Amino acid sequence: MDFVQVINTLEGFGLTDALLPFLLIFTLIFAILQKVKIFGADKKNINVIISLIMGLLVVIPHVTQSYPPGQDVVEIMNNAIPNVSIVVVAILMVLILIGVLGKRVELGDSSLSGWIAFIAFLAVGFIFGRAAGWFTYMPNWLRFLDDPETQALLVVLLVFGILIWLVTKEPKKPGKSSGGEGLDKFGKEFGKLLKS
Repeated sequence: MDFVQVINTLEGFGLTDALLPFLLIFTLIFAILQKVKIFGADKKNINVIISLIMGLLVVIPHVTQSYPPGQDVVEIMNNAIPNVSIVVVAILMVLILIGVLGKRVELGDSSLSGWIAFIAFLAVGFIFGRAAGWFTYMPNWLRFLDDPETQALLVVLLVFGILIWLVTKEPKKPGKSSGGEGLDKFGKEFGKLLKS
């Protein structure tokens, strides 16, 4: 038995239909509850029970096919998450390529980190919205974005555009206005918002 057969067997047991969506939702809800401590600092058992119930409440209607047509949360996740992974891989590739070229990028408090996060939020929101069917109408001049080859080309162009900009930009001289203070400030504030 090879690895492909093992995956096919697991898929037959409901790997992507039940197990993985349940584990993802359980883990996310549990991590959020542990972070915000709604029920107190040492209430791990309550957080586990709530996470378990929420995970099951999402997966069981999918398995029993009781979601209304087009509103199945598991199907939306299974359609959107591979595209979200492309966004994450594109961001990582930009950072790796910058490192290979000898540039050191500090993303901690820079405006760049805020802008990357803002663009990633927009992309992820759009991907999940398309998977959920919220953005079914697209103007004729944007219909080319539905083509997977065009999407891949745009991601590649965006990655290399950011890479070229980061490598060729000149450092800002102290006291000199670059004209982009508003954009810089927005990026920094958005980055700080994510940290809080």
